[in-house]
Amino acid sequence: MILWLITLTTAYLLGSIPFGYLLVRFVQQEDVRDTGSGNIGATNVARAGGATLGIFTLVLDAMKGFIAAFLAMQFAPNTVNGPSTLAIAAAVAAVIGHIFPVWLRFRGGKGIATALGVFIALVPMVALASVGVFALIVATTRLVSLGSILAAVSIPFLAILLVPHRSPALLVGLSFISLLSIIKHHANIVRLLHGKESRFGSSKNADSTDENSDSTNKKVNA
Repeated sequence: MILWLITLTTAYLLGSIPFGYLLVRFVQQEDVRDTGSGNIGATNVARAGGATLGIFTLVLDAMKGFIAAFLAMQFAPNTVNGPSTLAIAAAVAAVIGHIFPVWLRFRGGKGIATALGVFIALVPMVALASVGVFALIVATTRLVSLGSILAAVSIPFLAILLVPHRSPALLVGLSFISLLSIIKHHANIVRLLHGKESRFGSSKNADSTDENSDSTNKKVNA
């Protein structure tokens, strides 16, 4: 129980490090949560501070997920059925930490990059295949959110196809992480259904467009 408590607490705290928030605060002296969607993830960081900060955020968010799962795997190595239950639980804790960081009053990111990091540690082939799904969707639609959502949806199915020896705990853990990330994209899903989601490379994001529209309507009504 002590090992579990220490491992899961460490994984959560690693996952909760708000790299996107810290980078924008340090470089731009701004709060990334005041920009665009208000998210601390790589996409919104790129809006606030440029592509370089967005890439750094993506890499660091993935690394913290990888490290959390990797450390747990050192305490409880893989079995014939794949990653240990402790490693899977640590992976979940890291993603929860990113989505609900204690440092930012539990208002975090959507978990995609951190989930990628834990997937690389636990099931590298599944992680690689999911990146392929993401890249294909974004390349054909220029919708980063759609690529993220469909990549998350694909994870359990890719695990079934690519991981011959897998425990029920692994499928449950991967599915739970994917579900969390999809739920965090609820606003994007609504915009996608209404055809209002911004495309990669567009001059304005959907949130800014909606805000400008609301401001215009208020002026007209006034």
